[in-house]
Amino acid sequence: MIQEKRNTRYWVIVASKDHVKTGIAEGIAQACHGKSSPLKRMRKGDFIIYYSGKLVMGKPEKCQEFTAICEVVNDEVYQVQVSEDFCPSRRVIEFLPGKDVPILPLLNDLDFIQNKKNWGYSFRFGFFEINQRDFDIIYSQMIQESYA
Repeated sequence: MIQEKRNTRYWVIVASKDHVKTGIAEGIAQACHGKSSPLKRMRKGDFIIYYSGKLVMGKPEKCQEFTAICEVVNDEVYQVQVSEDFCPSRRVIEFLPGKDVPILPLLNDLDFIQNKKNWGYSFRFGFFEINQRDFDIIYSQMIQESYA
């Protein structure tokens, strides 16, 4: 488990697995199609878990896994010009070693999933806060054997 720091908060960002892998390669977090408001809620020392419902954005193939875990390293939110009409907000993030973990075996243990039958509804807004207990459950599964 991660030792809780004072006022540490825990977040889930929903993104396709291909986008998560791009974020890992670049060492950045981006949420909700580049909106700044979710990123501004985070503080240095907070933790993020990425959930990927899809393998590739816009494609039907499901992923349904937690695909990355990371820590916010500073309090800066910045924008980058990706194309003429897309300038997303980002944060610098330190990704932690871990493996992808399917959500289905964890559904009954996670407090943030209140409706276990329609569990996907929990991810509809693309960004939300979870409690430390839920974070610890997911984190403990993601780090198993990742250091072996």
